[in-house]
Amino acid sequence: MKNTVLSFKEAKEEGKKLSMLTAYDYSMAKIIDSCGINGILVGDSLGMVIKGDEDTLGVTVEDIIYHTRAVKKGAKNALIVGDMPFLSYHVSIEDAVRNAGRIVKEGGAHAVKLEGGATVAKQVKAIVDAQIPVMGHLGLTPQSVNAFGGFKVQGKTEEAARKLIEDAKLLEEAGAFSIVLEGVPAAIAKLITEAVSIPTIGIGAGVDCDGQILVYQDMLGMFDDFVPKFVKQYANTGKVMRDAICEYIEEVENCSFPEQKHTFKIDEEELKKLY
Repeated sequence: MKNTVLSFKEAKEEGKKLSMLTAYDYSMAKIIDSCGINGILVGDSLGMVIKGDEDTLGVTVEDIIYHTRAVKKGAKNALIVGDMPFLSYHVSIEDAVRNAGRIVKEGGAHAVKLEGGATVAKQVKAIVDAQIPVMGHLGLTPQSVNAFGGFKVQGKTEEAARKLIEDAKLLEEAGAFSIVLEGVPAAIAKLITEAVSIPTIGIGAGVDCDGQILVYQDMLGMFDDFVPKFVKQYANTGKVMRDAICEYIEEVENCSFPEQKHTFKIDEEELKKLY
C-alpha cells in the first residue's frame, strides 16, 4: 500500500503504529521498502554514517537531493522524507521554501523534515503553503549540537518539557503533518503525543509515540563508532560483512577464487589462433 501524509494521519486516528528507517541509496531503499516500511527518511545523519563526519552540520542541500533521488528509485510504497540540512531554512523564509522545493522537485521527496519549534513555525507554514508537506523534529535536534553542548536528552525539567509540548502544538498549527521526537523522556513524549492530533515518530522517546524511526546502520550493527542508548541492534551485519570480506581476501590470496564456475570460456580453436 502506498504511504502518504494522509495515511500517516489515518494511522494515528486508527491507533496503528508507524515504522520508519533512514536510507541513502537505491539498494538499501529497495530492501527496506520491500519489507513494508511506512516511511523512509533521507536524513542528514548521512553526514555521520555516510560521509564520516562527527556531526550533521556539514551536510548540504545538494547531498540530500543526490541521496533522495537514489532512494526514490528504490522505494515504491514508502513515504520519502528529505531532511533539510543546517542553514537551509534558518536564514530566511524564502530560502526555506526554495530549498524545500528543490528537495521535492529535484530529489523526488514526498515531504521534508526540519528541526525546531517556535523559531521555525513561520518557515513551516510557508513551506506548507507552498504545497510541500513538512515533518517537524523536536527534542534532541542534532543540528543544535553546539548549542546543546553535545548530544543530550532534552525536556528533563518542567520548563523544558512545557516548551516541547508548546512547540509541538505550534508545529501542528503551522501545518506539520507529523513530528519526530528525539531524545525525550518517555513520559514527556507521551504527553506530547496526546496533546497533538498529528503522528509523533519517536527515536529515543519511548513506546507511546505513534511510530518509531532508527538509522538503519545503527539497528543493523553497521555503524559502531558509538551506539546510542535508544538503539536496539536487530542484527550484527557489520560482523557478517567483515567476515565475508576477510574470506574474500583470503581466497584471492590463495587462488581459490575465482573458481571455474565464475569464469568465461572461449572456443579452443579460437584460442589456438592466438599462439
